[in-house]
Amino acid sequence: MRIAAGLIFASAVSLCATGAAWSQTPATKSTTAPAATAAPAPPPAATPAPAKAPCANPDALGIGRVVEIDTTGGPGFGFEHFKQLDFLRDKEVVLTFDDGPWPLNTPSVLKTLADECTTGIFFPIGKHSTYYPEILKQVAAAGHTIGSHTWSHATLTNKKLTEDQRKEEIEKGFSAVKWALGASPSPFFRFPALQHPPEMVTYLGTRNIAMFSCDLDSFDFKARNPQQVIDVTMKKLDKLGKGIILMHDFHKHTAEALPALLRKLKADGYKVVQMKAKAPVQTLPQYDEEVLKDAKLPTVSSRPVSSVVQTISE
Repeated sequence: MRIAAGLIFASAVSLCATGAAWSQTPATKSTTAPAATAAPAPPPAATPAPAKAPCANPDALGIGRVVEIDTTGGPGFGFEHFKQLDFLRDKEVVLTFDDGPWPLNTPSVLKTLADECTTGIFFPIGKHSTYYPEILKQVAAAGHTIGSHTWSHATLTNKKLTEDQRKEEIEKGFSAVKWALGASPSPFFRFPALQHPPEMVTYLGTRNIAMFSCDLDSFDFKARNPQQVIDVTMKKLDKLGKGIILMHDFHKHTAEALPALLRKLKADGYKVVQMKAKAPVQTLPQYDEEVLKDAKLPTVSSRPVSSVVQTISE
């Protein structure tokens, strides 16, 4: 069994060492995730948010546990690239979705997750977030965790990009998501194509942003039909026994496959773990301004952040 073994790099801080140990309290199996709390400014002062309605589906996949992540130092998750932190138990999964928001497909994914009273982490592209802010707001309203996937999905290992341009891709992505939501997202980041330039790994550590690879890739972007998404995912998952699953709410086949995939997860005894950040990302004003200027966006007044939770449930 893989065991949490330390830090991603020298400056990273262990979750347990920073007080973010994986503690749990009982939760109803088929209910939605616990309500998020709000943090207007660092350090965050959490206040309860209204509770969500109980799950109406008695056979729903639901949420097995909710865990809170202290992102101090930039921890990394997903054994494709990061080997240090493994909190998942056997038969536990984390559902993650890249490249949205997008019309039709993202709302379809949201409906399926709602029908199964379960949740995921969404890594939207900054530009897409400025195209369809209302869809991204639906993701947040449904209680899902939202991070970022760069501004334009540029491959950050591209040698033609300067270090400043790589940082800009990261920072503008978060700033664009913040603009779309009217609130800062979680400090969760996934590199395009899962390609991690070492200097950007170090940089994200200085920004206290957690990095997400995956344990298994559904390869839904290669799938010829929805069934292939299900078959590839379940074959890999059954071999590993647990893991962070990479999918794309951008793709039609993923949206079409998700209802059957979630039913299959439930039938085979898998449980979904919801990951939340201890505090929201702190975007940098210069990139907030650049996003407004470059995308010719209107100014949006901020509202309390809704992506921070303090209770961790099981």
